[in-house]
Amino acid sequence: MALTRSSRIEGGLYGLLVGDALGVPYEFHAPQALPPRSALEMVPPGDFRRAHRGVPPGTWSDDGAQALALLDSLLTRRGLDLDDFGARLLSWFEQGSYTPDGRVFDVGVQTSIALRAIAGGASPERSGPAGERDNGNGSLMRVLPVALFHRGTDGELCDLAERSCLPTHGHLRARVCCAVYCLWARHELAGISDAYTRAVRELRGRWADDPARTEVLEWHVRPDDTGPGGGSGYVVDTLRSARACLAESSYEGAVKAAIALGHDTDTTACVVGGIAGIRWGHEGIPARMRAALQGAEVVAPLVARLLAWHEAALP
Repeated sequence: MALTRSSRIEGGLYGLLVGDALGVPYEFHAPQALPPRSALEMVPPGDFRRAHRGVPPGTWSDDGAQALALLDSLLTRRGLDLDDFGARLLSWFEQGSYTPDGRVFDVGVQTSIALRAIAGGASPERSGPAGERDNGNGSLMRVLPVALFHRGTDGELCDLAERSCLPTHGHLRARVCCAVYCLWARHELAGISDAYTRAVRELRGRWADDPARTEVLEWHVRPDDTGPGGGSGYVVDTLRSARACLAESSYEGAVKAAIALGHDTDTTACVVGGIAGIRWGHEGIPARMRAALQGAEVVAPLVARLLAWHEAALP
């Protein structure tokens, strides 16, 4: 039976959060130090030295919290308002908003620098570091709500994806990766089988007269190179890792392939899980994983609002 659009939308958000939470205990480990794929569960094997030991199993990290902050802002403001989004990021950073239990246990260095700048009065339009080495995956991990929310043209979607990076990640490379990811997600929502390839083809046309973005796409992202990613925190590697992991044939297979890469396991599985949740729908996420996810009272109202947002647009 064909998946409904609502199932894909709900699957995208829950897929992101489940992937993130599944990856949390395995973060910072090299691939050879991880349990076998069959044992990669919310609760790791008893003899495994898990990361973030005080964090209850099934808890999403900064990835999921920032994605929920972005979604709440988009729904509340009916579009991307960077001042509002920046304020919600600060609410997470300082007060634990958008977490299952009010605790912030993992913050990227670049994001921390940017949010402290916003707290000091910097504009979210310019607070994100933009140097060559400021290309972590902290905006890619949270950008999926832009694709789940947006109802305009593909060009508008890509512009919005890029702008959503600015509070924490100002470099063009991070912004291009977010545009690629959101257009990829949009085509997955439409049920297109070659969604990534379709997104790249469209962006090549869209950026034909934009040498800076074309350079990033062709010489950094290198979309025709289908080699595996490395599971690192570099934004390009995270995007490449996601593409490779999504060659798997199920949601579970994809997110476990992401974790098996080691290193930045929560973020890689988060980015993979968002697309995988769209592709296989909410019901394609194993029930045991959905049941183990903490914070239902935080997520469910946002999902309901997101689905209502789209239902209101139907003729």
